[in-house]
Amino acid sequence: MLTSEAVARELPRLRRYARALTGNQISGDAYVTATLEALAEDPSTLTADEGVVVPLFAAFTKIWNSVEINAHDKEPLNGPTDRHLTSIAPLPRQAFLLIALEDFPEATAAKILDVPVIELRRLIEESGRELAAEIATDVLVIEDEPLIAMDLESLVESLGHRVTGIARTQKEAVALAKEERPGLILADIRLADMSSGVDAVNELLQSLEVPVIFITAYPEQLLTGERPEPAFLITKPFRPATVAAVISQALFFGRNATTRKKAVEA
Repeated sequence: MLTSEAVARELPRLRRYARALTGNQISGDAYVTATLEALAEDPSTLTADEGVVVPLFAAFTKIWNSVEINAHDKEPLNGPTDRHLTSIAPLPRQAFLLIALEDFPEATAAKILDVPVIELRRLIEESGRELAAEIATDVLVIEDEPLIAMDLESLVESLGHRVTGIARTQKEAVALAKEERPGLILADIRLADMSSGVDAVNELLQSLEVPVIFITAYPEQLLTGERPEPAFLITKPFRPATVAAVISQALFFGRNATTRKKAVEA
C-alpha cells in the first residue's frame, strides 16, 4: 500500500483523537491539517514498510505540544476551549486518551509521546486523579437498542453520574430533556423510528447548552472533516474504558466553558 493511502486510512482515527483532546471539531481538525502539512514537507518519517500510525500520531503530538496554530477563520485554534486554562499540552490527558480511547498498547503510546513506559504509567495515574475530580452530572441516553442502553446506563452510573432517562426516538429525547435538563447527552446516530440522533441533538441544543457524545457503528461518516461534525465520538462496539475517557473529556471541556462564560458575564 502506498504511504499516502496508509495515512488516509488512519485519518478518521487521528481526527477522533484530536477532537477529544482539543474539545471541538475545528481545533482538532486544524491540528490534523497542520500535521499533514508538516509531513508533506518532510515525509521521511513515513514509510509504508514500517507503518504510519506511530509516526503520524507522533508528528501530531509534536505539533500539539509545541505550537499555537490558527484555524482558517483566524480564530484561535483552541476556540471555545482555552488551552492555557489547563496549561499548554497536558500530557496526562494525552496518555490517558491514547490508551483508553485509541486502545494503543503502552509501548506504542509511550513511543508516540516520546516518554519511557514507566513515565507513561505515571501520566495515566495523574490523569486518573484529575478525572476523579469531575463533578457528577445527569445524563440523557438516546439509544434505541435496549441492551446497549442498559450497558450505557450501568456504566454511566458506575462513574458516579445519574441517568435521567433513555430515549429511543427524537420525540422521546426532546420530551425527556424537557422533564429533566441533562448535564450530558449520549446519543446514537440511527434511532428506532428511523429518525437521526444528530437531528435530535440539534433540536435539544436549541434550548440546552450541554456537551454531547455520539455513539455509532459508522464513525467514518462523521470523521471526514468536511462539515460540522461531533467533537466527541465513540465507535460501536465500545469498551467501558473508552466511554469513561470520553465522558470525562466532554465534562472537562463543558465545565471549563461554563466557568469562562460566568466569568465573562460577571
